[in-house]
Amino acid sequence: MSTQIGTADVNQAGHLLVGGVDAVKLATEYQTPLIAYDVSKIRQQIHHFKAIFDSAQVKYQISYASKAFATIAMYQLINQEQIHCDVVSGGELYTAVKAGFPIDKVSFHGNNKSREELQFALEHQIGCIIIDNFHEIELLRELTEKSQQSVDVMLRVTPGVSAHTHEYDMTGQEDSKFGFDIKSGQADQAIQQIIATPYLNPVGIHCHIGSQIFAIEGFILAAQKMMQLVLDWKNKFNFETPIVNLGGGFGIRYTDDEQPLQPEVFIQAIIDEIKKIATKNNLKLPEIWIEPGRSIVGAAGVSLYTVGSHKSIPGVRNYLAVDGGMGDNIRPALYQAKYESVVANKMNEPTAQTVSIAGKYCESGDMLAWDQKLPATQAGDIVAMLDTGAYGYSMASNYNRNPRPAVVFCENGKSQLVVKREQWQDMTALDLPLIES
Repeated sequence: MSTQIGTADVNQAGHLLVGGVDAVKLATEYQTPLIAYDVSKIRQQIHHFKAIFDSAQVKYQISYASKAFATIAMYQLINQEQIHCDVVSGGELYTAVKAGFPIDKVSFHGNNKSREELQFALEHQIGCIIIDNFHEIELLRELTEKSQQSVDVMLRVTPGVSAHTHEYDMTGQEDSKFGFDIKSGQADQAIQQIIATPYLNPVGIHCHIGSQIFAIEGFILAAQKMMQLVLDWKNKFNFETPIVNLGGGFGIRYTDDEQPLQPEVFIQAIIDEIKKIATKNNLKLPEIWIEPGRSIVGAAGVSLYTVGSHKSIPGVRNYLAVDGGMGDNIRPALYQAKYESVVANKMNEPTAQTVSIAGKYCESGDMLAWDQKLPATQAGDIVAMLDTGAYGYSMASNYNRNPRPAVVFCENGKSQLVVKREQWQDMTALDLPLIES
């Protein structure tokens, strides 16, 4: 038997549940800090994305943005759900290969892909390379001519639309390290070069207008700009783009102050706009791609910590220290990101204090959350930070020579270790001793 407090499931012992597994049991079995994923939430969100596309009866691909969280088990999970993925480094691609993920369903992003990374991608017959600049066109020309190997490519363009949370800007994205600018004519030059390059097969255009977006308007405007480019290229170069990829950035809820639209609402708006423009201009309806990352894994993740010391400054602040911090979740320090926290072993107890949760790292800025209303806590309690599934583990570090945490997948009341906890000896595994002269 379990009940629900807010969006959290709670068992009869008053403990937080993750995928039907007692979070206190997880902390005991796997130790803390620990990142636990409710796998059913990942599956459900993928199903929601698929349902909206299927109901619209359009060709589409959902490409999971690996940078949000990339491990062998994660690639295997999304393969079970039969979606694509995108990678942004040779390391992510290597992990997908190790996971047995079908590489023809992988697209490769990045503003400075190395020759070695591109060679590795070609050797494994990657599904698509998303070209970011003229240097990359030349590298791919050399590599594909040498191997006489064709590869599908998309062009990443900057449509002059940027969006973040509730706001969007019609010109802000022109100043970006990513992609070919449309306004200056760079995108036109790039597609002409690619069409003229024997082994490069242009299959689409791509843009990404921002992250943690709450407003539909930016996506609608981006769809308009991209479809205008499709029309322009048809008229100028007799080339009609088969795929339009609108990227990701769909916002999720982190705190009670945030009330984002469901990601499906964004998708429906994109589909409707692209259909309308295609019909009006007698264009073939392109295959529509999206690249969700945070919106697939963010709400599925929970970070578990063990409470250590307390510090109270009368009239100022109460600090609650835990055994993790910026090494396993740097987003609060880096982006001032906000999260909500609960005490996993005291879910039914009333709030009794307002505390700020401090990490163990030797930085004053190592604060995980400010002004959290929690039950009375003591050393040994388990604090759970909610919705940490995106960009927590993937941005983890060994700062202060602290090991990175373990990761577990939880589903149907069972847990499975999918990333081992690093040990102290791992910190020196690549170190070499000083050679005395």
